[in-house]
Amino acid sequence: MIRVGIDGRELAAGVRTGIGRYLIEVLRAASQSEAECIVYGDHNTRLPVTLPKVTLQTIESHWTQWWDQVSLPLQLARDRISVFLSPYYKGPLYPPCPVVLTIHDLYFIRYPKKRWPSHGALTTRLARLYASRAAAIIAVSEYSKRSIVERLGVSPGKVTVIPDALGPEFKPEPLTEFVAARYGIVPPYILYVGNFRPHKNLPRLIRAFANLSKPLRDTHQLVLAGGDWEHRQTLAGLVRDLGISDRVLFPGRIEDSHLPAVYSGCGLFVLPSLEEGFGLPALEAMACGAPVVAGNRAAIPEVVDKAAILVDPENVPAMTEAIAQVLSVSDLRETLRQSGLARAMEFSSDRTSGRVLALLYKVCRA
Repeated sequence: MIRVGIDGRELAAGVRTGIGRYLIEVLRAASQSEAECIVYGDHNTRLPVTLPKVTLQTIESHWTQWWDQVSLPLQLARDRISVFLSPYYKGPLYPPCPVVLTIHDLYFIRYPKKRWPSHGALTTRLARLYASRAAAIIAVSEYSKRSIVERLGVSPGKVTVIPDALGPEFKPEPLTEFVAARYGIVPPYILYVGNFRPHKNLPRLIRAFANLSKPLRDTHQLVLAGGDWEHRQTLAGLVRDLGISDRVLFPGRIEDSHLPAVYSGCGLFVLPSLEEGFGLPALEAMACGAPVVAGNRAAIPEVVDKAAILVDPENVPAMTEAIAQVLSVSDLRETLRQSGLARAMEFSSDRTSGRVLALLYKVCRA
């Protein structure tokens, strides 16, 4: 019996992240496989769904490095884990079993939360060390693979590209009056879902919305959905300065059960990011039938392919023009809707999470 260990600390109650969604789909695949799966977490970790052959093991530690490098390896040995999957760029340096890293992107180097002169160099050295010790590395896009190979100095053969999985819950669903009222959403609306960190490029999206013609701006709401309170104040200040506070909504985090309906109900979804290792919200929106405008940077073009309108995310007038075009031309909206639905169907579990499990089996049997 293969025993798969997974770092599940991203699965915290009341928190949604791209890594968390990735883990949920991997766990769903694991529950349908021959393996037994143990999710390792801390006191905040919760399994969002009940799955057969998937259990949670809590490891208490107040210091992250001690959890990573001491407590976790000891528990992996006790549990006789065959292979361990980390959804981060880091993992145990002296593990009792092979370690596979999933590196979604390298934004933690380019856009660090903490800034000091040597931060980038130090983080890069640590990332290279973790990558060199890993048995294999998963990248979620060809763009991420190129970045990993170039920045972390690993062999291309060590990195396998496996796209993020699309959850089965993402499909067209009516936006009910209850859900709309709960978040203060007033259709028609333009939607963004995600965090508000600098690489998400939301100030330019806000300016692009402010530059729309008055009839379009006055009849559409810009909904910036996310629980990122740290960066929200700056964005709210920009909204006030531009005089569009009555047209921009910060509804906070949308509950998972309501998210497909909120995607489905929007007139347009915009992902203006400067950096994305994958760009899962754009794919989720397309799966729900939303037309999409997105930045032409990083991994976004390979994920959306020809199913979205791509713009230079640093060109505010171009973003304004693309938004106005989609909102004004019904035939274009329908074309984007149909092409988006077709594109989303290509990200089945077999093509994504199932391949993660296959790689873990291959590594532990090598």
